[in-house]
Amino acid sequence: MRFPSEQPPCSDCFDVDHDDFEQAVILASHERPILVDFWADWCAPCHQLSPHLYRVMDELGGSVGLAKVEVDEGENMKLAGQYRLRGFPTVMLFQQGEERGRFSGSRSSVQIRAWLEEHLASTTG
Repeated sequence: MRFPSEQPPCSDCFDVDHDDFEQAVILASHERPILVDFWADWCAPCHQLSPHLYRVMDELGGSVGLAKVEVDEGENMKLAGQYRLRGFPTVMLFQQGEERGRFSGSRSSVQIRAWLEEHLASTTG
């Protein structure tokens, strides 16, 4: 299952899968930071987290992208294994092609924004 409405809830949100992860996340993170939300349809905390992520993306006005990876689709679980994810949801921040931080579990939009600002500040100086 993709976005419930069949279209991304924010202009900077997009679905990613195993085949386009390198291009859509790793390479794209050289242009702007990319958050990656690893989620599963059966995961209640994943569904609780999503509206908070969308709110933060809207507040940031395009300065950060949000890639959604449904781990139960196709070969996407390989990505979860590659990044040694231990549970869902897990959100990772990529910048300049590298992981800059991660958190697991549901958080409020205020907590996500604070976490993101802290991690972006630590990478810019």
